[in-house]
Amino acid sequence: MPAAERAPLAAGLAYAERDVERVLDLGGGTGRAARALGGATVVDASRGMLERAADAGLPCVRGDVGALPIDSASVDAAVVVDALHHFPDILGALAEAARVLRPGGVLVVREFDPTTVRGRLLEVAEHAIRFESTFHAPGGLCGLLAGAGFAPHVVERGFAYTVAGVREQRSE
Repeated sequence: MPAAERAPLAAGLAYAERDVERVLDLGGGTGRAARALGGATVVDASRGMLERAADAGLPCVRGDVGALPIDSASVDAAVVVDALHHFPDILGALAEAARVLRPGGVLVVREFDPTTVRGRLLEVAEHAIRFESTFHAPGGLCGLLAGAGFAPHVVERGFAYTVAGVREQRSE
């Protein structure tokens, strides 16, 4: 896979309503997004992927995005790059991201739009090789984020698009 692009991730992180110090790269594999951001903690279920991220000097946590081994309200931002469509329980992963983010923190998702020609081709190709990928268009992803307690914003549109969701303040 090519390196992750820093600019769209930084544009999404700019939506945070707090200082961004602790960042998680969820489903981060070898740490492409973490490297693009200059360092973030990579969270992935694959030991082999995390070994490659650790070899690159990145902090790593082995865990499932649907049950993150991270304390509640302990991070300022999380990114998911080219991975959300592979999560078996997208709603569970979004709920977990909301749980670990501090109020005003941001979740930045970089995904592929299945309503574009390239997006439809990618979806067909992934299903042909038996990936159980679930792609969402930007509007659909915004709806999922809103349901999980985020205020969503489309940062960038196109085949590859970026959505930022700000973790809403919790009512006490």
